[in-house]
Amino acid sequence: MTAAAAGAGASLRTTIPPIGLGTWPLVGQDATRAVLGGIDVGYRHIDTATIYGNEDAVGAALATTDVAREELFVTSKLRGSDHISGDIRGAVERSLHTMGLDYLDLYLIHWPLPRFDRYVSAFAGLLECRDAGLIRYAGVSNFLGSHLTRVVDEVGEAPAVDQIQMDPSLGRRPVREVADRLGVPIASWSPLGRGDVLDDPVVVGIAERYGRTPAQIVLAWHLAVGVLPVARSANPQRQAQNLAAADIALTADDIAQLDRLDRGESAARDVEKEEHF
Repeated sequence: MTAAAAGAGASLRTTIPPIGLGTWPLVGQDATRAVLGGIDVGYRHIDTATIYGNEDAVGAALATTDVAREELFVTSKLRGSDHISGDIRGAVERSLHTMGLDYLDLYLIHWPLPRFDRYVSAFAGLLECRDAGLIRYAGVSNFLGSHLTRVVDEVGEAPAVDQIQMDPSLGRRPVREVADRLGVPIASWSPLGRGDVLDDPVVVGIAERYGRTPAQIVLAWHLAVGVLPVARSANPQRQAQNLAAADIALTADDIAQLDRLDRGESAARDVEKEEHF
């Protein structure tokens, strides 16, 4: 792997806030209030996507807050229809117009959509947008190890990040191993799982011992294993609690116990079947 292939990920690790605020499925004023509330309690990474239908609401919050734009890290994602058509620059420009921004910090290919076989050219298009100053970093989402490897082999540069579904019960070891080898940082969506993870006796027991919430323990686990979680909440109290997870230092034994909750890839969304247009 060339230095260029690994450089973007190394650079991103030093600039992206460790815990992001997710915005799906919030829209309209609900999304604007959630983002403003998140910024007020300290979030600096805001995550959205064109397909969420809330880029306008997120942009309204960014226009309202007193926090300077350069202090915020804003992520959006390429929708499937633009991915398939190849209109990558047009998609980025539309996101910028909708959000009222001059640039995005991070723009991701939302899904690889492998049956259309356009993700390599789509990533190359994102690199062109980066070089044109429209985005700071070009990344991907929901890519498996095979997709990451092909991108690096054919484009010669690694994505700045791969945002994947992940929680302690879905440890995603196969893709994380490839990403680590290629120098691609991992971010996680749905980092708190689908509810059952927070009720797991192991998680609850560790939370009680630290005097923290189960959600905080799970988010601290993500950070401990080198993953950047993006957690959605519209509740200001939970937003603050989630953000405070960055202050928790889990022991090696805590991390090992949480690692053992991994049930393999069976709960992961099937990228071969996803059609987000």
